[in-house]
Amino acid sequence: MSLVATLVSTPTAPAVNADLISKAEAALGVTGSATVLNPGVAADIRFEGPNASAADTLLRDVIGRAPVDVFVQAPDKRRKKLLIADMDSTMIRQECIDELAAELGLKDRISEITERAMRGEIEFEPALRERVGLLEGLPVSAIDTVLSNRIQLMPGGRTLVQTMKSDSAYCALVSGGFTHFTKAIAAMIGFDENQANTLLESNGKLSGKVGEPILGRDAKRTRLEYLVAENGLDFEDTLAVGDGANDLAMIERAGSGVAYRAKPAVAAAADFRIDYGDLTALLYLQGYAEKDFVLS
Repeated sequence: MSLVATLVSTPTAPAVNADLISKAEAALGVTGSATVLNPGVAADIRFEGPNASAADTLLRDVIGRAPVDVFVQAPDKRRKKLLIADMDSTMIRQECIDELAAELGLKDRISEITERAMRGEIEFEPALRERVGLLEGLPVSAIDTVLSNRIQLMPGGRTLVQTMKSDSAYCALVSGGFTHFTKAIAAMIGFDENQANTLLESNGKLSGKVGEPILGRDAKRTRLEYLVAENGLDFEDTLAVGDGANDLAMIERAGSGVAYRAKPAVAAAADFRIDYGDLTALLYLQGYAEKDFVLS
């Protein structure tokens, strides 16, 4: 079986050096088969192997404690035609609801509930209603304050989306967060669409209620399925990325489901996991070289 192994490190701490590539090639029984996608940062190694899982285990033993991500897959249809991505702790560094809670001095209380929901320890929908209820009375103007002062884009996100779109892919931001944030983040990064939950307002303040039905785990998968049908795609043409339990359904349904610096249950269920690289790792996963990136 023809396979390709991709080694990726974060651009800020390059670790995919010639020595590591050589050791990985030796472990896979090949020599001189590597294609450097970005010097020091990413490389492809093509080889013949019995299965991807065995090769993945072998390479992780070779890499050891080096901060390098490993992806092993068949080389066909690597480049995807649809990206569906989570927002909080995936396309941005923060959880928006936790940052809103900070405006009321409730960040520790709400972030503990957020963490349990993202780990899958409690159901997402009631956890969201509980957290939104604690925001009752917060001025709507605080949302713009949080967007301006607290929210940071995850490195590589805009390059990921712009590069895939330049290659005719469709990019959707689908979040269990809130439309106030997804609209702004989608515009910054360049997503083709965004979907999320709606924070209800009354007299310029948050009412403590969220619009129903809540967009959660099943709704994310449903949106993926709709976009596949609408665009005449196969599921193997799709890439889903997220970090929390409410992303599991879309990650498991996509052709390539990726856990990005994710909770343990999500990382265990995904086809691929990114523990070290930034979001451009999703481009290397698809076989893009750094010279192919659209930087804007």
